[in-house]
Amino acid sequence: MGLVIGLFRRPPILRRLERYTGRVGPMRPLAVGKHGALDSLLAEIEELMELRSYLPILRAHWVAMTLLILLGGAAGFGWALLQPKVYTADASGFVSAGSNADTGNALVGDNLAQSKVKSYIDIGTSRAVAQFAIDDLGLTDTRPEQLVGRIDVANPIDTVLLKVSAEGSTPTEARDLAEAWLRGIAQQIQVLENPNQDPAAGDGVVQLVPLDSAVLPSSPTSPNTKLAIAIGLLLGLSLAIGYAAVRHTFDRRIRSAEAVERETGLAVIGSIPIDKRFTDVDRLVSMDGATDYSNKADDDVAVAEALREVRTNLQFMDVDNPPRVIVVTSPLPGDGKSTTIANLAIALAAGGQRVVLVDADLRRPTVSKTFNLVDGAGLTDVLSGRSGISDVLQSWGTSGRLAILTAGKTPPNPSELLGSERMHTLLAELAQHAIVLIDAPPLIPVTDAAILSHNTDGALIVASMGKTSYEGMNKALQNLKRANGRPLGIILNRVPRRGAGSIYGYGYRGDYARADPPVDAIEPQVAVLPTPGVSGDVPAASSTFPEAAPPLTRRELRRQPSL
Repeated sequence: MGLVIGLFRRPPILRRLERYTGRVGPMRPLAVGKHGALDSLLAEIEELMELRSYLPILRAHWVAMTLLILLGGAAGFGWALLQPKVYTADASGFVSAGSNADTGNALVGDNLAQSKVKSYIDIGTSRAVAQFAIDDLGLTDTRPEQLVGRIDVANPIDTVLLKVSAEGSTPTEARDLAEAWLRGIAQQIQVLENPNQDPAAGDGVVQLVPLDSAVLPSSPTSPNTKLAIAIGLLLGLSLAIGYAAVRHTFDRRIRSAEAVERETGLAVIGSIPIDKRFTDVDRLVSMDGATDYSNKADDDVAVAEALREVRTNLQFMDVDNPPRVIVVTSPLPGDGKSTTIANLAIALAAGGQRVVLVDADLRRPTVSKTFNLVDGAGLTDVLSGRSGISDVLQSWGTSGRLAILTAGKTPPNPSELLGSERMHTLLAELAQHAIVLIDAPPLIPVTDAAILSHNTDGALIVASMGKTSYEGMNKALQNLKRANGRPLGIILNRVPRRGAGSIYGYGYRGDYARADPPVDAIEPQVAVLPTPGVSGDVPAASSTFPEAAPPLTRRELRRQPSL
């Protein structure tokens, strides 16, 4: 009974909290103001994320933008060189009041001078002063209005000073004009303040006394070359940003994985980087994946890692029912689908899985050339009944896990052959014992890939970064869905290692070397089967692999070198 009461007794912490609440009143929840620090921080984070979304656009066009910025700076510098040089000289004087005995004490004279100096600024820009300077300097061909535009008269705050700034095409011209103008102001003040006295006498109640004479300027004040270059650079930057925005608006090519996922609604299951070493003769990655840290010029490991990513994503795409028959295609020719499927087959085989690579691009077959295999009988011969699959299936590599079925002779009716019941039966039999990868033609030019995808687990679409357009990708997906095909995902090919669109910002910069398989490993081998199929029939797929390649044990998989 005591135990039961103890279980339902309030904990001490709750009793203390009740006593505290009784003293200070109920506690109010912590509230953050609408314009509090948290809101400001979140707003700054959102602005930062928006700015980061523009960085790929700028990086994609950085070359053209840099040229435009430099062009703007060069234009500013050229403009400064073409402008006439202007020199500025300064002369100053102070207004004096109280030299006459009628002015009273010095304080009254100082107040009088300060009250007069403001009005003398307007006198300093009058035609009368300009005419005096013309007569004094002998500028007979110059009008007063022209000189007034080259003069600036100012009064520093809380002073009785008048500062005259004069511009000229030469240092001497600027100096002489400043001094003549100051003398003209002094004479005009003498005339206005002391009309009954001789202006040349220079004595009066209020007068302008010269203080600092003008000196020869050592450098021109205009044009300001640095300012012109800075303005040119800013204008160039504005043009560069506008150029990038316009190009981004009208550029409908695939530039990033995020953008293509938003546009198509499909996942990008892998991004294959550019490998400039790929040629028409050698387009395969190393099968054994041996590394050599001493070779700094080899980046083959980046391609291998990308293929591992595709392999892993395929394995976890549907854990309960993983795809076994996969079509690999592209929107248009030249996107790199054949190279991608060849290396993907090597990656799957290196991971311990049996793979059959079928060249179903009957219009432009390339698999036999890629793997350096015998280019003779192949898929078309099996489908037409001229050969059994055991007669034409070729194994590649030392592991024995990769078998290749070449295209064979080019038929007059590729679409009918690929959509036949015999093709469907062949793929179903092969899928019982291996993963089947089908190299299919592009989706837009012909319908072969769409027809094939209807009888398979789905299709992978290979898109070339910077080449494939969103319109082309959407058109390819429409053709695929029209045939009731299932798109499994997108593989981005030729992804830049650096710059815009790059996903390889660090690592894989040449710390690994490619280790090609031995020469014997790439020699074509025709699989010797114990039970060849009857001509025209599709034999059991279990006989399509050599007996020397049994399934790997767990211990053998641990010892097997990675891709």
